[in-house]
Amino acid sequence: NHIKRISTVDGFTLIEILIVIAIIGVLTAIAIPQLSLYRARGYNKAAVSDLKNAAIAQEAYYGDNKRYADSITTLSSTPYNFYLSQGVNFTIVSADEAAYSMEAYHPSGNVTYTASGPGGTIEP
Repeated sequence: NHIKRISTVDGFTLIEILIVIAIIGVLTAIAIPQLSLYRARGYNKAAVSDLKNAAIAQEAYYGDNKRYADSITTLSSTPYNFYLSQGVNFTIVSADEAAYSMEAYHPSGNVTYTASGPGGTIEP
């Protein structure tokens, strides 16, 4: 008459749960700053893209009028069709018969870009 004792282990120990929580915390601490950097880069790229498109529209306007446009409204109209990305702050700083200067930035980005022309050189 032997009684067998069956031992079953159900669930996790407190130590195992604490280790898993610590690992998740470390991974989160690494991932969140990287995610913020990638988001800022995306917003910066939107500003650069808008400047490139505006430079193309400026050159097309110059071809028709022998001067650069000093108004976003002018560049947004047909046939130039410049479209500003959502959230991007865009300014035409100066424009005349010889050159233009424009600035763009996104409030969630971390860089203000400048395009100057003729040619549309973008800095930084």
